Amino acid sequence: MVGGRRILIAGAGSVGTYAGGCLAHAGRPITLLGRPSLMDRITAGGLHVSDLEGRHHHIAAGPGLRPETDPAAAMRDAGLILVTVKCADTAAMGRLIADHAPSDTTVISLQNGVGNAALLAEPLGHDRVVAGMVPFNIVQLADGRFHRGTDGAVMVAAGHAGLRAELDVPGLPVVESADMDSVLWGKLLINLNNALNALSGLPLAEQLGLRPWRLLLAEQQREALRALAAAGIRPARLGPLRPGLLPHVLRLPDPLFRLLARRMLSIDPLARSSMWEDLERRRPTEIDRLQGAIVALAGRHSLSAPVNARVRDLVRQAEAAGTGSPGLPPDAVGAQGGGA
Repeated sequence: MVGGRRILIAGAGSVGTYAGGCLAHAGRPITLLGRPSLMDRITAGGLHVSDLEGRHHHIAAGPGLRPETDPAAAMRDAGLILVTVKCADTAAMGRLIADHAPSDTTVISLQNGVGNAALLAEPLGHDRVVAGMVPFNIVQLADGRFHRGTDGAVMVAAGHAGLRAELDVPGLPVVESADMDSVLWGKLLINLNNALNALSGLPLAEQLGLRPWRLLLAEQQREALRALAAAGIRPARLGPLRPGLLPHVLRLPDPLFRLLARRMLSIDPLARSSMWEDLERRRPTEIDRLQGAIVALAGRHSLSAPVNARVRDLVRQAEAAGTGSPGLPPDAVGAQGGGA
């Protein structure tokens, strides 16, 4: 499918670098396009990836794994581009691809939020862009490893011959979906916890094990489901529970929740959300494409989403403060004061 050309990871942060490492270890020729600090580190010492199933691989930089910082050099021989930049950079990345990549290169959006594939298609055309979704969490550990701390399979839109087979490798399972819009909205419902985790500063498993935090997530999801219903959007079921049941299960007392949601709690004890990592590294978050998207959708249908608005505002405050995760308790997050 790639026609002998390379797979480019465009925006090699945590998710993209992990995916590139798995693909390179499986023998795919990979180019990583990322920040100079990380690309220099990989050039000097290679790339370490690991996961909660016990895989642990080291891939040396070289012909099979080529770090790049120059978009033109990275894109000129790409047959397939996996876009993993933050949502705010989607449009700019689309223009770079249009300027520098071969005209027959296929582009896959593997980003949080909804609408990224459409943004990429504006300069590239809809026939070249494929919507995708990454369900799992990647954290950069102190020893330099990119570690997958949760499970799940990457989803890509069905109907693109050979695409799944090219990407489906150990540590990076890939499946196809005929309705990626529903998948992306279903993922957004789950991603509403990213901000709570970032505000708490706790590991994901610990935070989800505490009912006061789950009550906040349940209320955010309730607001989101109400707005989605008003818009005629049906989010996909991405786990054992239908989306409409998620808030009810989250509200259960801790012992019953642990019994019924064992898969949800099957998280590496090291795992935290990507938004927590963004705050810790003083980078902009994707809050406006997650909670912000729910607040905007609710507003378009004359509804309110006060808990989502409150969480959005607290993350914006943490971004502005530039001191990392604020380590808030759940009662501080649930307090009144967020604007709609």
